[in-house]
Amino acid sequence: MNPIIQVNNLVKKYGDFTAVNDISFEVYENEIFGLLGPNGAGKTSTLEIIETLRDKTSGEVKVNGLNVETHQNEIKNIIGVQLQAAGYYPNLNLKQLLDVFAGLYNIDIDADAMLADVNLTEKAGAKYKELSGGQKQRFSVATTLINKPKIIFLDEPTTGLDPQARRNLWDLIRKLKESGTTIVITTHYMDEAEALCDRIAIVDAGKIIALDTPEQLVDNLIAGGFEKVKKIKPANLEDVFISLTGKELRDE
Repeated sequence: MNPIIQVNNLVKKYGDFTAVNDISFEVYENEIFGLLGPNGAGKTSTLEIIETLRDKTSGEVKVNGLNVETHQNEIKNIIGVQLQAAGYYPNLNLKQLLDVFAGLYNIDIDADAMLADVNLTEKAGAKYKELSGGQKQRFSVATTLINKPKIIFLDEPTTGLDPQARRNLWDLIRKLKESGTTIVITTHYMDEAEALCDRIAIVDAGKIIALDTPEQLVDNLIAGGFEKVKKIKPANLEDVFISLTGKELRDE
């Protein structure tokens, strides 16, 4: 497997506080890589350095073989970063917004096709504020794809969504991986990380304390003698909700 992101001995300090403390890891091409940890663990600083949005204190970071210090523009052309709500012009509809963002990249796009890819065809004429939570997140993903990036970064993409909308977004993320895109995701939902991620790095206090596949991380815990007090059933309450209310796209 070829690494598309290489992080070596990365350190980020804010005054006397060390947010990222000498971490190293690789992200492979066409994998979904999860960066997990509590608030303040250093996840956001790490991602912003990789995305060329923040300077590092020391260490080396390469994206597709390009150094983040010397090739920022080239890196920005091959990555997609999920925008927050404040990044959208309130008076433009979805199709117009995609055209505006495409203009920033100086490229031509088929906005209708992009909306179709994220199941928002019927909302092309709607404004962002008129969308449901799930629709907003799917549109946010669409904006990361404008420049046809090799890598996209999704920061807690399903926070606040109902179970159906979460599952719909999971399907979209899997679809992106199948198309050849590498995805780096942060989430506080452990079931989401387990369902989506090929590998996971768990970060705490600025250090990576575990890195492996979700299955291997669980197996390592069990091998250490861990036992759940409550017996795990083959389904959970979220599965009940999805089954009863329908699995089709219904977050409108």
